[in-house]
Amino acid sequence: MAKLRKGVSYRTIERPNTRISKFKAKSFVRMTPNIKIIRFDMGEPGKPYDYVLSLIPKSSIQIRQEALESARMTGLRILEGALGKSGYHFKIKTFPYHILRENPLASGAGADRMSTGMQKSFGKPIGVAAQVREGKPLFQISVNRENVQIAKKALHRSLTKLPCSFTIDILAKETITEA
Repeated sequence: MAKLRKGVSYRTIERPNTRISKFKAKSFVRMTPNIKIIRFDMGEPGKPYDYVLSLIPKSSIQIRQEALESARMTGLRILEGALGKSGYHFKIKTFPYHILRENPLASGAGADRMSTGMQKSFGKPIGVAAQVREGKPLFQISVNRENVQIAKKALHRSLTKLPCSFTIDILAKETITEA
């Protein structure tokens, strides 16, 4: 299996010209890569919680699904270790839908006869990324009052796996219901 390219290659948000149709002949992208994020909603969602903590990016950025899954696993490990499986509600608020492509150039003997260079450079699908806008939450954790510091630690640990700078926003449920 080929090695992943650096995440810097796909950080800037670009217009997605990746038309996918239910009719295969009309699709620009012939194949959609599988989503590697296992779950988007974890913990116990039905319980009433006192506080909501959000991870909000300071700039618009495109984040690959591998980085999202790594950040999710890191934060979830801290939450499950301290609170068990029912003391929180963790939600990923953005879905990775943007298909990433690359135009691999052949190298080695006979490569000049095989590759088309940049002549037909639409590229093959290699992965999926989420386009996160500035000010929109990426992760959201709902906890009770006594567990706010643990949730803050989990968000701080998971933002070390992500490519840009984030802020952690803490809101009490009373202010959310009034607004």
